[in-house]
Amino acid sequence: MAPHKGHVHILGICGTFMGGIALLAKAAGYKVTGSDANVYPPMSTQLREQGIELSEGYEVGHLQPAPDWVVVGNALSRGNPAVEYMLAQGLPYTSGPQWLAEHLLQDRWVLAVAGTHGKTTTSSMLAWILDYAGLDPGFLVGGVPLDFGLSARAGQAPFFVVEADEYDTAFFDKRSKFVHYRPRTAILNNLEFDHADIFDDLTAIQRQFHHLVRTVPGNGLIVRPECDEALDQTLSMGCWTPTETFGEQPALWHAELLQADSSRFRVFCGSEDYGVVDWIHGGEHNRNNALAALAAARHAGVPGKLGVEALCRFRGVRRRMELRGEVNGVRVYDDFAHHPTAIATTLAGLRAARPEARIVAVLEPRSNTMRMGVHRDQLAPSLKTADQVILYTPPGLDWNLDDVAAGLGGRGAVFRDIDEIVAKVASKAGPGDCILVMSNGGFGGIHQRLLDALEIRP
Repeated sequence: MAPHKGHVHILGICGTFMGGIALLAKAAGYKVTGSDANVYPPMSTQLREQGIELSEGYEVGHLQPAPDWVVVGNALSRGNPAVEYMLAQGLPYTSGPQWLAEHLLQDRWVLAVAGTHGKTTTSSMLAWILDYAGLDPGFLVGGVPLDFGLSARAGQAPFFVVEADEYDTAFFDKRSKFVHYRPRTAILNNLEFDHADIFDDLTAIQRQFHHLVRTVPGNGLIVRPECDEALDQTLSMGCWTPTETFGEQPALWHAELLQADSSRFRVFCGSEDYGVVDWIHGGEHNRNNALAALAAARHAGVPGKLGVEALCRFRGVRRRMELRGEVNGVRVYDDFAHHPTAIATTLAGLRAARPEARIVAVLEPRSNTMRMGVHRDQLAPSLKTADQVILYTPPGLDWNLDDVAAGLGGRGAVFRDIDEIVAKVASKAGPGDCILVMSNGGFGGIHQRLLDALEIRP
């Protein structure tokens, strides 16, 4: 057996991004171990299947003998025992994004997908188009594309697709993750205020996006929506790269809608007709994600018609409007939506796909921004498409959801117990209903609990 390239120990290894780093490092020939406070499936299973040794907690013994690099996740902070030991012993350390850039992205054509919404889905679409075209791309996305079954793979040079997150890099590097990636092709999907635990205002986020724009070469490409005021302002700070737009005409990349729910649409680049996307997905947001992915793929050499053909076979991403099951005509969906805009577009897509259905939205406001109540005034309007809204108050929520429920009239209710939600929803659900569960966490396994309750009810 060939000697490994070095030993990498990852602190916070079970997060989707850091777990992806682990898989990539292992595939590249490094010995990989890791620690996390919560070692649990599916990431723990995925890592162990690849021969990666996992340790529960952050004991200093996990760093003995000393690894060649400690890669520190952005959930780790000063005061953590492993972090303090690492610093005191002078161990070489870096962040996940920086390690990725220095060890795996050198000499790769990086295609980065940034934006407040749609990063995971658009990254997955782009990776799938490149793969369908026979280019065997590497990728690292913040979810699990159903077409690949893994959140990351090394692939073959030159192409590498990365979900380019604006969240901060590490406790010692407060730049956004995406400034490390140096993309040749960059999708800027949209831009709104989010991550209030990191950024004071939208201007602070725009500054980080401008830093990303500064790294895209003049012979690269920036793909951006036709209409997005925040991105207009960002690019007005300086842009040295050609741009292509997507969205409604006069966007370069636009669509002719053939089905109201966007499950069928014809793709145009200027006046050139690239054919019809006919797929299992829906919603205006997914249509725009598709246009952006097609534009980026064409920049990498994939003909537009081949890209459209690939999207017709695109299966989607876990936890993005994923149908978890159907019992006696009642469908239970799982979606990652945790921002008012994402909530509204997800509900609009479901309503367009199933116009006659009764939609029950079950929401856990779990993200740091949601917990702080930053979007509290936009929450009720974002849920207006649902026929009934169940709002769960998770432990540690900093504000009261009663005002949101009141803003929904008789359609909203607040619960503090998941078992009560399951009992309530299951007892009232009938054939044709759609139960849409929205959270960026596990939500206590509520999806399966709902399906089980539907099975056993009288």
